[in-house]
Amino acid sequence: MHRMILAGSLLLVMASSAMASQVYKWVDAQGITHFGAQPPEGQAATTVNTSIPKPRPSLPRLDSEQPKPEASLPKNEPMGDQKAIDEKVKAKVASQEAERRKYCETIRTNLAQLQNNPRLRTEENGEVRRLKEEERQSRIKDAEKAIRENCE
Repeated sequence: MHRMILAGSLLLVMASSAMASQVYKWVDAQGITHFGAQPPEGQAATTVNTSIPKPRPSLPRLDSEQPKPEASLPKNEPMGDQKAIDEKVKAKVASQEAERRKYCETIRTNLAQLQNNPRLRTEENGEVRRLKEEERQSRIKDAEKAIRENCE
């Protein structure tokens, strides 16, 4: 019985080495690629590696790395975490937009006051003083620039 197992194993080893013969690859004059067990005469040929590499053993995944089944989620809706992030971003953008609108309304009101009142007063360090015409024109230009950059 042991001899039969030994003989069978020997036959399997010999058969696998016989099947692992060389394969040659070459391109003919018309540009067509050929493969064969015999190299062509008078033409350069390269050998093709026909052995299949053994797969590497994979490491076991941690629970946090396990793929989550997506079958329970609707196809067109983002995952729960992504949905919460999207809502947070949308709220932040809406808040910033509201602040921008308020800023634009204030700067437009200031511009209108600067343009319509040549005799403006300002309070600096607890003292009230009148704006000079150069200061008023400078503030008008600054307000117009702020409106162009932020409000249009």
